[in-house]
Amino acid sequence: MPEGDTVWQATKRLHAALAGKVLTRTDFRVPRYATVDLTGRTVLDVTPRGKHLLTRIEGGLTVHSHLRMDGAWKVFAPGRRWSGGPAHQIRVVLGTDDRTAVGYRLPVLELIRTSDEDRAVGHLGPDLLGPDWDADRALANLLADPARPLGEALLDQRNLAGIGNVFKSELCFLLGVTPWLPVGDLPADRAAALPALAARLLEANRDRPVRNTTGRRNPALFVYGRAPRPCLRCGTPIRVADQGDGSRDRPTYWCPACQTGPSPTPAYPPHPHG
Repeated sequence: MPEGDTVWQATKRLHAALAGKVLTRTDFRVPRYATVDLTGRTVLDVTPRGKHLLTRIEGGLTVHSHLRMDGAWKVFAPGRRWSGGPAHQIRVVLGTDDRTAVGYRLPVLELIRTSDEDRAVGHLGPDLLGPDWDADRALANLLADPARPLGEALLDQRNLAGIGNVFKSELCFLLGVTPWLPVGDLPADRAAALPALAARLLEANRDRPVRNTTGRRNPALFVYGRAPRPCLRCGTPIRVADQGDGSRDRPTYWCPACQTGPSPTPAYPPHPHG
């Protein structure tokens, strides 16, 4: 699932394929932009902002996209068969003489003025992989609502941008607290360490094809996707439950022995995504 690291990787591929090149084909397969034609314009750069991608085009335009759960950008060489999904899932095609970028299942796709990018991403907190990263501001944002469960606060991109379900679960494990612990109850030393730990995890994974938080080849993750297998530290079966109001799929994994704090009762069976 796309988080800050995978968005970084997608942006890097798109930038390498498109930046500095003239568009020879554009095809927006959403009704709002069906008549838009950007051919003849140069792609200036592709920039990540949290989980958002900003593809800047000559003439002051930006293609703003968001991958959410299963969106993807694929890059193809001439003559190569497109393989990111069935044709009806394609939302946009941006082509140059030697590369074609195809956006599949993009839940957010809009063409905006580059000068209006703040309208699309201005609400985001400090980007864990961006030049605006500010650990002190991120921590202050998290602590502003002390009663909020830590896991929910970490997923709120207004606090800090780039964390999803995987890094949420892994961070809480490394901090030794459950994702349901109120932020204000997080011990001061662990709260102070949180922003740097989060940044270190994403930076370590931004160029890896497979996420790794354990430093081992297998298993690569401490808790995410591992219910009901034993905890790597204590052997207790890992648990999983959804966190939040139920409006989104938020599988959350934790060790009931290694992590202190509240947790759902009764224990949930293994999540179908685990």
